[in-house]
Amino acid sequence: MNVSAFLYPWDVVGDPDAPRRLADLGIGRVTLASAYHSTRALTPRHPHRRMVTAAHSAVLYPPSPEHWRDAPLRPRAQRWLECADPWGEAAAMLADAGIEASTWVVLTHNSLLGGEHPRAAVRNAYGDPYPWALCVARPEVLRYAVALAAEAGARPGARGAELEACGWFGVEHAHAHDKTAGVPLGGAARYLMSLCFCGSCRHGYAELGADPDELRDAVRAALGPVWSGERGPGPGPDDREGEWAEVVALLGSGFAELTLAWRARAARAFQRATVAAVRERAGRPDFPVLLHADPAPHRSGSNAGVDAADVLTHADGVVLPCTGPEAVREDVLRPFRTAVEGGRRDGDEPVIAANLTVVSGMGGSPGTLADDAAHAVALGAGQLRLYHAGVAADADLALAARELARLRA
Repeated sequence: MNVSAFLYPWDVVGDPDAPRRLADLGIGRVTLASAYHSTRALTPRHPHRRMVTAAHSAVLYPPSPEHWRDAPLRPRAQRWLECADPWGEAAAMLADAGIEASTWVVLTHNSLLGGEHPRAAVRNAYGDPYPWALCVARPEVLRYAVALAAEAGARPGARGAELEACGWFGVEHAHAHDKTAGVPLGGAARYLMSLCFCGSCRHGYAELGADPDELRDAVRAALGPVWSGERGPGPGPDDREGEWAEVVALLGSGFAELTLAWRARAARAFQRATVAAVRERAGRPDFPVLLHADPAPHRSGSNAGVDAADVLTHADGVVLPCTGPEAVREDVLRPFRTAVEGGRRDGDEPVIAANLTVVSGMGGSPGTLADDAAHAVALGAGQLRLYHAGVAADADLALAARELARLRA
């Protein structure tokens, strides 16, 4: 089975022992970040540092000035590592140890560009911009994402690309000193608070037959009982069908379906364009491009909501969040297995990769990795992703290595 671990370049650059540790873990491939959002990350085994603060979204290689000429939105290069090409240096070190690297590209999650270009950001029904969330319906955002997917996705030596936040990003965001938990928002309220009312989205709603102002007022009215406490958070986070039923109950079926239709149209165009851009830049129509995804089309975030059957017509596969009890994996994996079985195609089968967290401090369960992986395989997964080999404690990695050996046996 293909098993890949997520990794940052700074987990490898400056640490000559890092590739050997990964090889000892039993990993033959990594998903190595090439374009990433701001973060603060531990490096518990690095010989020279323990914390990396990536102060803003950045590309982890030197961007080409020619590639970005005249682009209204353009990425920043990283400035927290001394080397000029962290992705390239890390990939070369890993290759010397027999470990392949795919790229890991974050697209619509970018607080730096959203802050500098507020017109490009999602704007909720109250008029508040979300600087961290670029709106996929904006022409300038599509142009930026296509260019970024091409450059960051098809790095020299990469064996494939994985696109995160390749779709709508919404209200949820781990922001600096976050103070948004005063009113618990369930999935339905998060959807309503993630609906965008920028100029492009207002035009899209109008094209589908809605008055944008009436829709905006309906969203505000639907959220009123949430703010007053008259309506609780609703279904749990793993009840995707119940979540959408709650949206319909709050907003009404007509408006709810219209907003979903608009978001699906915009996200589909965005995903098709970015996937095609990676393949074109790689010069290989068979260059594998996977999307980090969720089977509920109304969801937004790092794992963007998709229609399972549709996304597999233009992407080579998906990486799915599978950490947690068996019911979580069943809910996430079954729609994709059904889509694969109902849409057999010539050539290679689409990739269904189960993403399992192996960091105990982040809710992972490295000690049950073999059983969780076997369950995912029974539900249709053909590959595994382990999150995250760079930030996991030694004890977690030791458990993961033991479980991978069990799995192989």
